[in-house]
Amino acid sequence: MTARNPRWTGVIPPVVTPLTTDGEIDRPSLERVVGHLLDGGVSGLFALGSSGETAYLTPGRQDEVIKVITSACAGQVPVLVGAIETTTDRAIERARAAEGLGADAVVATAPFYTRTHPTEIDRHFRDIAAAIDLPVLAYDVPVCVHSKLDPELLLPLAADGVLAGVKDSSGDDGSFRRLAIGARELPEFSVFTGHELVVDAMMLAGADGSVPGLGNVDPHGYVRLHEAAVRGDWAAARAEQDRLVALFDIVRAARPGTASATAAGLGAFKTALLLRGIIGTNAMSAPMRRLDVAETAGIAACLDRAGLSRV
Repeated sequence: MTARNPRWTGVIPPVVTPLTTDGEIDRPSLERVVGHLLDGGVSGLFALGSSGETAYLTPGRQDEVIKVITSACAGQVPVLVGAIETTTDRAIERARAAEGLGADAVVATAPFYTRTHPTEIDRHFRDIAAAIDLPVLAYDVPVCVHSKLDPELLLPLAADGVLAGVKDSSGDDGSFRRLAIGARELPEFSVFTGHELVVDAMMLAGADGSVPGLGNVDPHGYVRLHEAAVRGDWAAARAEQDRLVALFDIVRAARPGTASATAAGLGAFKTALLLRGIIGTNAMSAPMRRLDVAETAGIAACLDRAGLSRV
């Protein structure tokens, strides 16, 4: 078996994008989020992912997010930037913008909206990688793009040097296990789980790290979890994961029938960061709504149970 030396490991949260009440990027709050994550010991930052509301942001606002995060990070950890677009040419345009603004790597999904064949998905990633001088990671999120990136697609792309890693947010644990097994022969290929409720199990299965949206709220907890798994202290990893599972109940705070799963989850993360004194408002991109006072009280109770400070 080839010795593993993946390019990226650890905890790389998908950074939330704080907004002002009029929908602009809240630069001071975003800078504080970056500082909060770095203080938590994360090993990288993923800008313009799903938790960063990338699909809602105009190209100009996306560029501003990249500028703020790369400036605030100042090279302390790698900054991976989403180039998440419907088609190849659009993704290349965003990837080139990210490259020009200081990204260390680009993250892309399969094409979406259009009906897409696996051969076209393969070509999509190859064309993006050929168009830039940065590493490319695949983002497997079928709930959003309606295409599953199977190991049979990803592993040949990795072997050909097209992909440097993958963030698996599919929730398909069997597929993830097969991906991790295949990656044993790809020493530099990084395999990350985005399934934040089972990071301990995915680490045991062979994950090199995690990309947890909840890591915005409690980066220290996910770093402790990762470190426990790396040293083989599975009891400590399980205990930390159990605490984080309870904290994840914040996503249930939104009143049923009044918000999408996206709005409920991101709204909970932003509201928790607001309660922790890190961002200035829990404003959301239209047409999503912010969580209200009663919902915020429920999130505050979850933070208290998890032992997290708030202002």
